[in-house]
Amino acid sequence: MTEAARRAAVLGHPIAHSLSPVLHRAAYAALGLDGWRYDAIDTPLERLPEVVAAVDQQWAGLSVTMPLKTAILAHLHHVEPLAELLGVVNTVLVQPGEPVSLVGANTDVAGILAALRESQRPLDGPAVVVGGGATAASALAALAQVGQTEATVQVRSPARAGATVRAAHRMGLAPRVAALGTAERAVASWREAGIVVVTLPPGAGDAFADALRDAGAEAGGVLLDCAYDPRPTPLGRAWGDRGGTVVPGERMLLHQAAEQVRLMTGHPAPLDAMDRALHAALDTASKEPGGR
Repeated sequence: MTEAARRAAVLGHPIAHSLSPVLHRAAYAALGLDGWRYDAIDTPLERLPEVVAAVDQQWAGLSVTMPLKTAILAHLHHVEPLAELLGVVNTVLVQPGEPVSLVGANTDVAGILAALRESQRPLDGPAVVVGGGATAASALAALAQVGQTEATVQVRSPARAGATVRAAHRMGLAPRVAALGTAERAVASWREAGIVVVTLPPGAGDAFADALRDAGAEAGGVLLDCAYDPRPTPLGRAWGDRGGTVVPGERMLLHQAAEQVRLMTGHPAPLDAMDRALHAALDTASKEPGGR
C-alpha cells in the first residue's frame, strides 16, 4: 500500500508508560503504511499550546490522554457531537488546509462499549461507575448506548463530579452521585450491580479487592476495571474469584486505539495484529523486575 508518510502521536503527562505507540505502530505495519510514524510526546498542560501549534500537514492525528482530555478542547477548530456532549476529547484528527483544521473526537466510548460487549453477558441491571473524571464520563456515555437510563456514580468527593454528571444528563442518563466511602461499603453495592466500571488509577482498586475477598459474598455482574497494570489487576482477580465476569482494562485500550487507527488512516483497524502486539508488550512488562 503506497501512501504518503504521515505522523501521529500520543500526548499526555507522564507518557513513558503509554502503550499507544505499540498499538498504532503494529497497525501501521499490518496495513503496510510504510513511513508512517507514531511517537509519545510528554506534554504537561503548560506545553500543550506549543505542541498543538507545531501540528501541520504532515500529521494525521493525535491521541490525547491525561491530563489533557478536557484542556485540548480550547485548541480545536471543530469537535464531533459525542465529544462535545461529554466535554472529553481523546482523539484529534488533522484535516488538510492552510492552516490545518483540528477536529476533536472521543473513541473512549467506543472502546468501553466494545470491551463490555466482549463479556457476552446481558448489559442490564443496575450500573455503577467508580470515579468522576474523563473516563467516567465516557463510561456513562457507553452505558447510555446499551440502554441504561440511570447509574450510580461513586466518587471520593461528590462536589467534584459536577462536569461528569452534566455530561451524563446530556446523554439522556440520570446519574445518582454517591460518596465512595469505605471499600467494604462500596463492594457491597457492586455485588448488586449488573455492570461495574471502575475508572480509578492503577493500584487504587487494591483496597476494594481486599474488601471483596473478605466479604465472601458472590459477585454476579460484569466488571470492567479500566486499569491494566498489573494484569490481571487484584480487583479483577478478586471479582472473578467471586464468580463475576471480568473484562480486563486492556480490552478498552485496544478497542479505543483501533477506532483511532480507523479515523486517522481511513482503513479498518487490523485488530488481531494490534491485539498480538499489545499482549506481547504486556507479557514482556510483567516479566521485568518489579513488573510494569
